Amino acid sequence: MVDPSEPVVLAEQAVIDGLDHWRSLPVAQQPLWPSAESVARASEELSILPPLVFAGEVDILRERLASVARGEAFLLQGGDCAETFAAATANQIRDRVKTILQMAVVLTYGASMPVIKMGRMAGQFAKPRSSETETRGNVTLPAYRGDVVNGYDFTEESRAADPARLVRGYHTAASTLNLIRAFTQGGFADLRQVHSWNQGFARNPANVRYEHMAREIDRAIKFMMACGADFEALKRTEFYTSHEALLMDYERPLTRIDSRTGTPYDTSAHFLWVGERTRQIDGAHIDFLSRVRNPVGVKLGPTTTPRQVLELVDRLDPEREPGRLTFITRMGADRIRDVLPALLEAVSASDATPVWVSDPMHGNGLTTPNGYKTRRFDDVVDEVIGFFEAHRGAGTHPGGIHIELTGDDVTECLGGSEQIDESALATRYESLCDPRLNHMQSLELAFLVAEELGAR
Repeated sequence: MVDPSEPVVLAEQAVIDGLDHWRSLPVAQQPLWPSAESVARASEELSILPPLVFAGEVDILRERLASVARGEAFLLQGGDCAETFAAATANQIRDRVKTILQMAVVLTYGASMPVIKMGRMAGQFAKPRSSETETRGNVTLPAYRGDVVNGYDFTEESRAADPARLVRGYHTAASTLNLIRAFTQGGFADLRQVHSWNQGFARNPANVRYEHMAREIDRAIKFMMACGADFEALKRTEFYTSHEALLMDYERPLTRIDSRTGTPYDTSAHFLWVGERTRQIDGAHIDFLSRVRNPVGVKLGPTTTPRQVLELVDRLDPEREPGRLTFITRMGADRIRDVLPALLEAVSASDATPVWVSDPMHGNGLTTPNGYKTRRFDDVVDEVIGFFEAHRGAGTHPGGIHIELTGDDVTECLGGSEQIDESALATRYESLCDPRLNHMQSLELAFLVAEELGAR
């Protein structure tokens, strides 16, 4: 007698086998773990822990991103370049969420459309590195790959890759998510409160050029109140999490097969992206992301060709499903206007409808004479403007911005209304990897992008 459950079991096993196909492919940017046994134990523990996000949430985000792909919404994605365990405090998480909410209100007004809010949070613990090692003086140690792999302190003990950090990363992500959900569902996101924060920003003499827009938003809110708008509903907001899907020993164990559909979801985050260093079309990362149901993104640098973009579409979005695939351009202010138009033209001529997002941070790095990695705020703004110009020329929708930011008053990027100069960088330079826009610079960028959106 044939067991009726056997086809289901076989189908699920086929999905599992597919998820593990990456193991037979070249895999870049993985740590040198102390032993296969130690990392296997950590991965096994992760595999039985509860999911961090749920399939239903991921499905809703995919629908929201489909509206972005159709030109009906805008995506704001922001957060730390690399989260640290030490910075996962209530105050710092709150301030990052607060900054994103403030930016979203301004962008919503400028775009006259919904803004999807997504944090580089609750999982952005790992970073790709250009070198396996770091040398200081005559001492060479493994490079810092993020708190989920090793420590930042320049000692042999700290820089040793520790698989136990994978599990600690999960628990830190879980506590971060818990706070995010509390803040965004418990009244902290009240539209009227968020707007009042922005009014304070615009009244600063350094930001007087934005006061007019702030007053316009104020009138719009008062009009809504006079019309009896349901502000109870506006006390809550959707907020999604994302990170670079870099460490396979973290992503694969947190992938679950949905009991409703038999479809795999990577439950480490709602949205995952693959970076410039790991987007090889025949590599492990692209193969793995092609098999999960999450919406996925790909970073595109200045050397990207139209052929590569179309290959990525075929590999990651074979069904041509709006909301499935996002291209995140990171080309530099001096290259965006030259490189992006050809990519937009190639995709527009195909049957694909990806979301296009600007990452104006990673292509604009520089190092000051006194050794600080930084970015110029004006370059960040210029790349965003170039992104919008390219889309206007192609007749396509500029779908969003992807920003490395913090809610703190750090001094890591040059310029902005605070006029941070090289001598001020040492005042509060706190990033362990890349420089981030501080709270004021992030809001200033939001007002500038809102002006661009309003001029479409």
